[in-house]
Amino acid sequence: MTNGLPRRFLDLLTRRHVAGPAWWSVVSRLPVYLMSLAMVLVVREQGGSYARAGLVAALYTVGMAVGSPLVARYVDRRGSRPVLLATALVYPSALATLVWATGPSGWAQPVVAVVAGVALPPANACMRSLWARLPLKDDEREIAYLWEALLTEVLVIGAPLMLAALMLTGSAGLALTTVATVGGVGALGLALTPSPVETEGRSSPPDGRTHSVLGPLREPAMLALTGVMAVCAVPIGLMTLAIPAFVDEHGAPGSTGVVYACWGVGSAVGALWLGRSQSEIAVHRRFPRLVLAYAAGTALPLLATSEVTLGVALAVGSAPIALVSAGEMTLVSQVADGRLLTEAFTWASLATVVGDAVGQQAGGLLMDRAGPHGVFAVASGVALAGAALAFACRGLLGRGALVPAKCAA
Repeated sequence: MTNGLPRRFLDLLTRRHVAGPAWWSVVSRLPVYLMSLAMVLVVREQGGSYARAGLVAALYTVGMAVGSPLVARYVDRRGSRPVLLATALVYPSALATLVWATGPSGWAQPVVAVVAGVALPPANACMRSLWARLPLKDDEREIAYLWEALLTEVLVIGAPLMLAALMLTGSAGLALTTVATVGGVGALGLALTPSPVETEGRSSPPDGRTHSVLGPLREPAMLALTGVMAVCAVPIGLMTLAIPAFVDEHGAPGSTGVVYACWGVGSAVGALWLGRSQSEIAVHRRFPRLVLAYAAGTALPLLATSEVTLGVALAVGSAPIALVSAGEMTLVSQVADGRLLTEAFTWASLATVVGDAVGQQAGGLLMDRAGPHGVFAVASGVALAGAALAFACRGLLGRGALVPAKCAA
């Protein structure tokens, strides 16, 4: 593995003018994958009910979903620096206000939660659009997006552990404030680090495309891709409900976290193992096959008879997930208008958030009637539908954008 994928990651991430933005973006993204959980813990610590905690966390997510496309659109028009500077200050300030100046009985807390969601620094979209604009070879760009997918899995696993470690030495409120401050510092660092490509002050296309409500979704290929990703995210939400229900029936509820960890670890290992050599097949043809492999993986929990076998099924079945995510990001960089890349990556991320949320809601409604295995079966069926949609759209995904991303620099 010395000269394999880890070495390729290291070579890419230590390049001059790339290392700074890449590593600052990691720091700025630390709050993204734990903030909803942290808010629930804070509201409960303040004496609020679970219903109130869920409302605050949901409103934070709503603010993020509504605000992030607008923030990303401003980045595409005016450049990333002013947006990152503003959000780096507003985001931790809003969360500190939520923790130390509001309570679960007042109206201010939900309002501040919405503000914090809107002000989330757009580090994910900024970094992914930067990878698209860098003068990289095709295989190097795919390695960059594989790194992004692997980083997501690492943060999903590691960020809650970091929150738990912080809570050992203080309160949930102090832990949330610390993580938000670290994220704000990361966004400041990303804003102040010189960019290897010019991204400031880009003008709008003459056809007024950036003024459209849909923005990059006006491109049929981009719309199709976000549709595929939304459908593929629904099984994730369904399984998020089915896994703890299965563990409750077949084992000790305290082992739920370990079983969940198998899911994330399997995806990370799959990225490192299966991503060692990049396929020569064009990504728009490879992507549907990866989605089909993902669909096959979602069927494995149907064979589980205990928490141990479920953990094994999740670890094996999740192997293609990071590769699907990397393929999606590569396709976004190819099919989206190169002048709207930040917003395009934001819409792609939101598609997965919406699909996940739909899956969780559906899983909750189906659990009493169908049980964990029934929900696993529905998840597998929806994943197969996502694969069918991906195969149906592969010709559309193979078409280039009006302004290819590689020309946007």
